[in-house]
Amino acid sequence: MNSERLLDAFNRLGDGPETVQQFRKLVVGLAMSGKLVAPDEAALAPSSLLKEIETRKRVLVQQGALRNQSPLSAVSLEDLPKGFTDPSSFVRLGEIARIEKGQTGIMKAEPGAYPLVVTAEERGTCDHFDFEGSAAIVPLVSSAGHGKASLQRLHYQEGKFALGSILAAIFPHAPELISARFLFEYLTSFKDELLVSQMIGTANVSLSVGKVSHVPVPLVPPLVQRKVDELMGLCDRLESAWAGREGVRDRLAAASLARLNVPDPETFEVDARFAHDALPSLTARPDQIKALRQTILNLAVRGKLVPQNEKDEPAAELLKRIAKERQRRVKSSRAPSLSRVATATSLPEGWTDATLAELAIFENGDRSSNYPSGADILGSGVAFFSTKNLSGHKLHFTNLDYISEAKFASLRSGKLQDHDILVTLRGSVGKFGLFRASEEIKTGFINAQLLIVRSLLPQFVDFLLTFMKSEVFSTQLDTRASGSATPQLSAGQLAQVVISLPPLAEQHRIVAKVDALMALCDRLEASLTATASTRRRLLDALLAEALAPVDAREMEAAE
Repeated sequence: MNSERLLDAFNRLGDGPETVQQFRKLVVGLAMSGKLVAPDEAALAPSSLLKEIETRKRVLVQQGALRNQSPLSAVSLEDLPKGFTDPSSFVRLGEIARIEKGQTGIMKAEPGAYPLVVTAEERGTCDHFDFEGSAAIVPLVSSAGHGKASLQRLHYQEGKFALGSILAAIFPHAPELISARFLFEYLTSFKDELLVSQMIGTANVSLSVGKVSHVPVPLVPPLVQRKVDELMGLCDRLESAWAGREGVRDRLAAASLARLNVPDPETFEVDARFAHDALPSLTARPDQIKALRQTILNLAVRGKLVPQNEKDEPAAELLKRIAKERQRRVKSSRAPSLSRVATATSLPEGWTDATLAELAIFENGDRSSNYPSGADILGSGVAFFSTKNLSGHKLHFTNLDYISEAKFASLRSGKLQDHDILVTLRGSVGKFGLFRASEEIKTGFINAQLLIVRSLLPQFVDFLLTFMKSEVFSTQLDTRASGSATPQLSAGQLAQVVISLPPLAEQHRIVAKVDALMALCDRLEASLTATASTRRRLLDALLAEALAPVDAREMEAAE
């Protein structure tokens, strides 16, 4: 595979970030396996290149710019990145470069004229510089923390710069023979194998300079390295162009969908038509589908998704029936006083505003001495739901805890009924999911961090769930929840949430339309994801071909 064929493959696969990153790894792999340029162009064999570097190191030692080093162990086959089988073309990083730990405390750095390289993608600034030259930079601490080894990114830096004390800079001894940019691209491409695998520690997972110096690096001829640098420059420009183009796309999508999320009656039809026509351009990435889903929900709960029918029974009549149902279920001595909310003048025909307190009953879990303790948690019995069972607007029945039938019978509240909605009250407030009784799980119990919202009219539950998925609901929760470090929500605060209530017949039409559009979003998202997956597989195949020995590729061609 030559560079011309490589560029042709890249043109067909697109220029998204994942494609570009895999393309970078492919370029590095081709360079390492001697297939990026014709063999007669490479000119310098690994052994000859190492001799020239050693000559350059002796000069640096004589000049006092480098101390004498103890020899490092030879590279073995087990040290190599996956796919490479020739240790003789590799040396330890410490043999060809000096590795300097950063000298600037990131939190104490004074802003100034010099770039400050930190673990984040964006550089800071500093009033002094620690180093000068071209360097590949490796973080020495895990990006994930919490006992997990991970490196999110490496850096490449030129000129005068300051370096955070939790990073290390790699400076080639002979920059004219070993490119710092090539080292950066190589270490980035194989960081999990070469660097992350060497990180140690429990709470603070870190990488030592000594470990970095023992990383195996390939001896690639300078001409090949320059070709790599040239292609990486192309990748930089493509990534920059992609970011600019996607930025424009995102702004267009945000502006188009914003006009629908807060519709103007005078321009809504024009805005909706424009968004519809621009849909293919607005949804070119899977992550953009999320905004589209939210716009669909916002239109639904504002009466803009399906037409109104003047023959539908007004929601005000529905509200009267719900009030009668409340009186039937709740004793007057226990019924809360309900204050009506003013109906907005801009509501669609037949709609009315109501609070959740008017539409549902709220029930906490039993908080008495009967509340289950750790000793009461069993592997089977009656389901015991907690916040871990709620995500993605769904109640999940995996990873369940259980309590005994006897313990469940002793509880006075928090027992689930079919069509109950569970809502989190602490931490990630407002997560919710619907409980549907089944033969396997007919009921259950909620822990103290959850609340039961029991609709007074079962036919109303589906629209209530649609409303709770919208930003109209989440925005109201954000304004009502208390606490900053650990947000909390009470049943009383949730009861004050206002919902615009359509006629029951329109509710059914809205839910059906939302379900159909969400299914369309699912298919669109799956298609975009499948396309990205296909590109990844093609690039993986190209990488495997690039690293395959020549005789193996010839055998494949013969077959």
